[in-house]
Amino acid sequence: MSLVRRASAVFVTLVLVVGVSIFASRTASAAPPPDTSGPEVSPAVHHDISAPLRDLVAAPVSAPRHEKPLRPVSSSARSGPGSGATDPVLQTTATTPLPVTAGLNFAGVGNGDYGFAPNAAPPDTNGAVGATQYVQWVNESFAVFSKTTGEIAAGFPKAGNSAWVGFGGGCETNNDGDPIVQYDKAAKRWILTQFSVTTTPYLQCVAVSTTSDATGAYSRYSFSYGNTQFPDYPKLGVWPDAYYITFNIFNNGITFAGSKLCAYDRSSMLTGAAATQQCFQLSSSFGGVLPADLDGPTAPPVGSPNFMLNFGTNSLNLWKFHVDWGTTTNTTLTGPTPIPVGAFSAACGGGTCIPQPGTSQKLDSLGDRLMYRLAYRKFTDHEALVVNHSVAVGGRKGTVGMRWYELRIPNATPTVFQSGTYGLSDGVFRWMASAAMDKFGNLAIGYSASSSSLFPSIQITGRTPADTAGKLDIAQQLMAGAGSQLPNLSRWGDYSAMTVDPVDDCTFWYTTEYLKSSGTFNWSTRIANFKLPTCP
Repeated sequence: MSLVRRASAVFVTLVLVVGVSIFASRTASAAPPPDTSGPEVSPAVHHDISAPLRDLVAAPVSAPRHEKPLRPVSSSARSGPGSGATDPVLQTTATTPLPVTAGLNFAGVGNGDYGFAPNAAPPDTNGAVGATQYVQWVNESFAVFSKTTGEIAAGFPKAGNSAWVGFGGGCETNNDGDPIVQYDKAAKRWILTQFSVTTTPYLQCVAVSTTSDATGAYSRYSFSYGNTQFPDYPKLGVWPDAYYITFNIFNNGITFAGSKLCAYDRSSMLTGAAATQQCFQLSSSFGGVLPADLDGPTAPPVGSPNFMLNFGTNSLNLWKFHVDWGTTTNTTLTGPTPIPVGAFSAACGGGTCIPQPGTSQKLDSLGDRLMYRLAYRKFTDHEALVVNHSVAVGGRKGTVGMRWYELRIPNATPTVFQSGTYGLSDGVFRWMASAAMDKFGNLAIGYSASSSSLFPSIQITGRTPADTAGKLDIAQQLMAGAGSQLPNLSRWGDYSAMTVDPVDDCTFWYTTEYLKSSGTFNWSTRIANFKLPTCP
């Protein structure tokens, strides 16, 4: 199969909220004109309709334990002001307890749970909440749980490629991970996607449920990126006119070539019809782009482009991706528009420095990119985006904290409404976060926390609209870690997932990893939900 031209949907996770910026007002430079060269357009290599997922079981794979390589993105995304710079939005203390109403807190797919034994690291933990179910996917298995009781559905967990049994090609034979699960709230459908990269052509495997039942049948697709463009770190956002997805492209799996931003034909995929993708390839100056992902029942303004984001030196970069499925020459990518933010240095210089108790083994920060998701919400009077990434606190030799943003006015002059760096003066490293907002504008952030005296643990923090701008409350612990990851394994997480229940638009669901005991390839995960009291 010849190289399929892909529409890169690159996004950076920011929190956009309309309002007065906490920084001095600065007008972003004029946005570049749209890309008039047109997108790369290609059809899905193959598509079909599956039998019910509950009945599909992939052949067992006896692969040895393996560490998925970390592929750093562009150096421009890793740069910062240097170790001596002062973070202008650093929060070193928190005085108000996070007013959480706790819900379920149960084991996700992990070591010793539900008969599962990890053979890959990191788990790339993510999940999504639907009308009645919660679906979690880790490398290299997924499971469906009752949203009411937390009970796992019969026959799960299943290998990731079980969703493509009978489909043929790399999607069926390879179980390569880098998975994402999403719930299309407007259509009440599930989206399962992972890449196939063990063999060529390199593929993105996408399955869209035919009903709101995650264990039912799926419309299945494979999109190709040829034999040379390795589509690393795919991130998916749901939007009214497309499923937008972004990749970090590595030529032959080695040389970083820039982010690729793509749009899949959502309308066709919801009916099981033939579908195409439209993509734009960015230069190697831009990596780690995230697509906007819609939260809440209110759609963005009619005709709104999808917003995509990454970070550069003391700035965020915003793209607008407008897709036209009828006349592809009308599809445009505009940007990047730089958005100045408070000075920061990437956590661990973009690499590995997170300490743990009782070992010299450090953990990866993934500080060279934004963390999933770039959550979008349309309020009555404004549009908001929220996102986060990990930064150095007190210079590159200090601890690590979460830099978070709330942005507004993304379709005109993007504005940082508020932001902060949650880097308390307690020696704890906080990273691998995921952020979202509920229908009343409450912000919740889940993350991993570790130090030389704290085993990697799962914590949450957040804020209400009444709190001081740029400040988060005292964190709550969802799950205490009981072990450290031992040599020579540095890979941790890669991403986690904070999502909002589509039924009440109030309940937050969070999932990520921890360890029950020290070791390697013995990670566990947790799934928990909670509310803030101002969202009854």
